[in-house]
Amino acid sequence: MGWRRAIALSLSLALAGCAGYVPPPPAFHAVLNEPYRFDSGDRLRITVFEQPSLTNSYVVDQAGYIAFPLVNLVPARGRTADQLAAELGLKLRNGFLRNPDVSVEVDQYRPFFVMGEVRNAGQYPYVPGMTAQNAIAIAGGFTARGNQSAVDITRQINGEVMTGRVPTSDPIRAGDTIYVRERLF
Repeated sequence: MGWRRAIALSLSLALAGCAGYVPPPPAFHAVLNEPYRFDSGDRLRITVFEQPSLTNSYVVDQAGYIAFPLVNLVPARGRTADQLAAELGLKLRNGFLRNPDVSVEVDQYRPFFVMGEVRNAGQYPYVPGMTAQNAIAIAGGFTARGNQSAVDITRQINGEVMTGRVPTSDPIRAGDTIYVRERLF
């Protein structure tokens, strides 16, 4: 009779662990279809037509700003390329240039992070179109104990940090943290 209780207890604990799983919120995947928003660590290529002294690469600092000549600090965190170009054009138009033509593009994305049951946990450069599986491959692959079916991804969406358990085929974004859990068996 004792071994039946032990099996029943083990099964109930295993099922309780499964019951605690909550799928990622809808915003977790919806953000993948939105325009890219800048954050700390992104390096931007800003071009001001016919102004070679202003055309350069600029890094978004820890506070979320870029230091741009003539206009000083400009907020970049949470903005798209079009929004930042419009803001820079407006600031340059205020006493500096008559009709500035500004374009903004990402020169280098902020890194992503891989933790847990991978061979080389750490920070890696992001490339558009990456999946969690690509990221894990860059980190040296799974350890012998790594759960290869799903990973936990933590990302910041509209200032809120969200974590979701997704298949390894899910896309990642710049700045994501991927955590590979240990498999049970």
